[in-house]
Amino acid sequence: MTFEPTLEFAAHLDAQDPLRLFRSRFHIPLTPEGQEAVYFCGNSLGLQPRTARAAAEEQFASWEKRAVEGHFLGNDPWMHYHETLAEATGRVVGAKPLEVVVMNNLTVNLHLLLLTFYRPTATRYKVLMEGGAFPSDQYALESQVKLHGLDPNDAIVELVPRPGEHTLRTEDIEATIRELGDSLATIILGGINYYTGQVFDMAAITRAGHAVGATVGFDLAHAAGNIELHLHDWDVDFACWCSYKYLNSGPGGTSGVFVHERFAHSPELPRLAGWWGHDASERFQMKKGFRPMPGAAGWQLSNSQVFPLALHRAALAVVDEAGGIPALRQKSELLTAYLEFLIKRLNLPASRLEIITPADPAQRGCQLSILVHEGGRALFDHLVAAGIIGDWREPNVIRLAPVPLYNSFQDVQRVGQVLADWAGV
Repeated sequence: MTFEPTLEFAAHLDAQDPLRLFRSRFHIPLTPEGQEAVYFCGNSLGLQPRTARAAAEEQFASWEKRAVEGHFLGNDPWMHYHETLAEATGRVVGAKPLEVVVMNNLTVNLHLLLLTFYRPTATRYKVLMEGGAFPSDQYALESQVKLHGLDPNDAIVELVPRPGEHTLRTEDIEATIRELGDSLATIILGGINYYTGQVFDMAAITRAGHAVGATVGFDLAHAAGNIELHLHDWDVDFACWCSYKYLNSGPGGTSGVFVHERFAHSPELPRLAGWWGHDASERFQMKKGFRPMPGAAGWQLSNSQVFPLALHRAALAVVDEAGGIPALRQKSELLTAYLEFLIKRLNLPASRLEIITPADPAQRGCQLSILVHEGGRALFDHLVAAGIIGDWREPNVIRLAPVPLYNSFQDVQRVGQVLADWAGV
């Protein structure tokens, strides 16, 4: 498509957008002047669906009227509430309902999965991750390695871009995997790097990891709800993600877990066990001897957190109503391409401003990360003053994420105009 920088052109794109009415399904923050802000921060916290409050109120009513009997009575008994999210969750990440469960928070789930899938030996003990991964992932891996009596400086191998580049090349990741060979125990990467916005080739990385005998997992915090995922078909061993970014399920929202079905009936797998992961058919017999539920549900610990699950279920319903991730992705690619066009139109030298997110749509999601070499914080403050809510990451990156469910092409045009005014274009 040949883009134009005008408001009229953006309005034309909005008029043709089949998802344009979904914007009204969300609460848009207001500026101090009472105008709708341009919210490009869904990669940190998605907006509140208008159905979220009613979903929570329904569970408040059940608690009020039924108390403990709410576990067994009503339209959605709490005993089985988590099961009602399995099919929609599977559609988001490309998995079978057996392979997913919603529970806990992201880093808790990452630890639970690593306890199962990182099983170092004297010779196979290395962990591969991207350099500059989100700190929580770094801390989780450091502590997991230490739990096994190993030195993180020896056991953890970090992938870094080539000199002068900002993102990783798939061929370099594959080459590192081959070099580590039978010393590599586990690969754990972000499906999308939070800082650069790069989408990793998860299918290729999984194939390469399995070829040397390693287990392969992904933190999909920035990928779930953002790009199309096919975890089952890609043969990924395990994954986890949060729900409060592109899945719009509220601050600190609940987390999803994927465990491939080939592990579904493997009770011998080491794991931390809890009552809710025990075989439901005999759970209330209260006897010793843990027998895990089949599939990802066998990694549950405690009973479901119904209120976060209710918010998440309401948000997942909006995704399904919009046509699922393929429909969102189609609009997302166009939104992001339009933002890229407007930034490049500034014609600023790379020594002043550059986009470090890959230009290939297959290697990026909603987010563009802008590296501002001088005056980055001042530019970010300028955007905020203009009613544009983005995200600042030290030392000098502005992340902007136009989200297809609630952002418009006119939002993107407005950001482009503010940037043009700043650049003097």
